[in-house]
Amino acid sequence: MSKHVAATGAPAKAHTHREIMIILSGLMTGLLLAALDQTIVSTALKTIVIDLGGLKEYTWVVTAYLLTSTASTPLYGKISDLYGRRVVFQFAIVTFLIGSAFAGAATNMTQLIATRALQGLGAGGLMALTFVIIGDIVPPRERGRYQGYFGAVWGLSSVAGPLLGGFFSDHHHILGITGWRWIFYINLPFGILALVITSAVLHIPKVKREHSIDYLGALLLILGVTSILMGIAVYGPEYGWLDSRTIGYIVAGLALSGAFVYWEGKAKEPILPLRLFKNHTFTLTSVLGAVIGAGMFGAIVMLPLYLQIVKGNTATAAGLKLIPLMLGIVSMSIFSGKRISSKGHYKIFPVVGTAIMTIGILSMVTLTRTTPYWQLSIYAIIVGAGLGLSMQTIVIALQNSVDFADMGVATSSNTFFRSLGSVFGTALFGAVLNNRLTHYMASGFSGLAKSNPSAVAGVDLSSKGITGIISAPGKVSVLVHNTALDAYVNAFHIVFLAAAPITALGFLLALMLREVPLRTSHDYAAAREEAAGEALG
Repeated sequence: MSKHVAATGAPAKAHTHREIMIILSGLMTGLLLAALDQTIVSTALKTIVIDLGGLKEYTWVVTAYLLTSTASTPLYGKISDLYGRRVVFQFAIVTFLIGSAFAGAATNMTQLIATRALQGLGAGGLMALTFVIIGDIVPPRERGRYQGYFGAVWGLSSVAGPLLGGFFSDHHHILGITGWRWIFYINLPFGILALVITSAVLHIPKVKREHSIDYLGALLLILGVTSILMGIAVYGPEYGWLDSRTIGYIVAGLALSGAFVYWEGKAKEPILPLRLFKNHTFTLTSVLGAVIGAGMFGAIVMLPLYLQIVKGNTATAAGLKLIPLMLGIVSMSIFSGKRISSKGHYKIFPVVGTAIMTIGILSMVTLTRTTPYWQLSIYAIIVGAGLGLSMQTIVIALQNSVDFADMGVATSSNTFFRSLGSVFGTALFGAVLNNRLTHYMASGFSGLAKSNPSAVAGVDLSSKGITGIISAPGKVSVLVHNTALDAYVNAFHIVFLAAAPITALGFLLALMLREVPLRTSHDYAAAREEAAGEALG
């Protein structure tokens, strides 16, 4: 570790509730922008592709953002430990805003993909540092009442993203500007607001340290994560898991990740200190965060697909029907946060949350073509409640267990592992869906051909033909259309059955958490002074 040589700024002063809420408004605005842009583009992709003419590159509009936001997340925590929270957080906002402005002005797919990558670079900092800054200004015992609001932001973004994407893309022009471009331009006023608020009120004493940046470690981390994500999220789903490109990227990513781990053990000031993994709570919450990330995105991705394909809802309507999921996340995030602050106990919430999430996902195995919406709403509320009880609680447990000097890198690492889990979960569930869909389509129409040959006479059963059957049901018989829908329903069942053991693993991990008394304001002030004392030493 580098020797600390100087400290600047007055001793830390406790913030009032009013001051914290003002800071919180700026942080939540930044987090909402980053979270929204994970999902807002998906429902507008069709319109964007038609306008810019880039059908072959359309997946990169989502993937470019995903790659840079995930790979940069752990770097922000370490850099903010060295240079201070506010300046690094504001750098992330400005980077995100520049990316948004250029994405809105893109004239071809190459420009859009490049600017989405720039957006993701800023979003990685917004997602990581939001939780770090709250960890700086609020002691763990009081943190639950504030951190619950961040869970509410995730819940809101899960619904508002697809909804706003559908709304903007459905309008050809808004105020003389092409509708889909507002997906990016809408970020500008809110991002500027977040910048103004944090400039005015976010005053965290900065500790200056003699430091050496681990450039090689940073490069190995970015290349390793990017290669693995390219294999898992891009080439695997598109070209198959045994394709040479898929295998090549995954193998290269694993090799680079291995080199990263080796180098971090030797580095003077590592990007991700391996000693943190000796901390039981850090290791456990990292794995638990990945599991929750997989479960969260599995639900958020699969439910709109079910609503649009099986129920025939538009993208906008499907987004609206995700409101029960959001209500579950928001209500339980706020409830668990306030209970943690009042009682001081946190372990019960991820234990109950992962159990409830598993029950909710298993309940979705009962969905059929004719399942009423009220029934789906109950299942969505259950899954959302489980997520709300779990998501922010593990961050509180983590921050309570690490030294104050490691707050930034530990918290951003947890966000990083949750992002990885969401990527792997989405890719895994997508692969399961496609595999089982092919199987059930073949068996379903084979059975129909045997029992009623005339029903399938002249019907195009190729992948393109099946898409036509789903999108234009009036052109085929009800029997053919229902057979295709049943194949989708059965495939969704297998996806939910595959997701349940993952969330059940989260339940077992939550049981293993060691509950440590949450530090109070007095304890936290002492930890701050100790960290400042080390810097002066």
